[in-house]
Amino acid sequence: MDKSKKSKTIRYLHDMKPVLYDKRWVKSAPNFELYYMYRGVKRKRELRYDITVIPARMLGKEFVRTKGNRNSRKYQELYTVIEGKAIFLMQKTQTGKIDIIEDIVAVEAKKGETVIFLPKYAAITINPTKEELKIANWVSEKNKNIYRELEKMKGAGYFYTKSGWIKNKNYKKIPKLRFEKPLKKVPKNLDFLK
Repeated sequence: MDKSKKSKTIRYLHDMKPVLYDKRWVKSAPNFELYYMYRGVKRKRELRYDITVIPARMLGKEFVRTKGNRNSRKYQELYTVIEGKAIFLMQKTQTGKIDIIEDIVAVEAKKGETVIFLPKYAAITINPTKEELKIANWVSEKNKNIYRELEKMKGAGYFYTKSGWIKNKNYKKIPKLRFEKPLKKVPKNLDFLK
């Protein structure tokens, strides 16, 4: 592994302000470290392998999660849970109308299980437990993360809170949340991610 190419990024609470559910809580909360992204841990044929570590905690009423993004162009991404349990939330909005969600799906995955983030879907990862979550992902080196849509809509279509799933009222249309099962193992050929 070439350590010079590997980078650690820390996501702080205040980076998440625009997309959090509990606006009252975040106003007075200190700007603590929320989760850690290690990008380029390894590389293989135009693909980058990253690791994200999300310590357990509550963000007011909401379970800790990633900021969320959509991949550029039609790039897919493959996530595997290394430790803990995750909920991967993915949503697709109508072309040109980011306030109308066409499809929204949640996948609960535990250690060893894998989820594929679909093209044109924005996605977030939630840690719904009292234990640290560690996930790994493979993604194209050419991909660019797009954050502005979720920032503009103040989060994804649903927030996962102590009271369960709560709709984000900033969207004009949100379909009923679908639940899907994860893959039991990583596909042998990852060329579809390119």
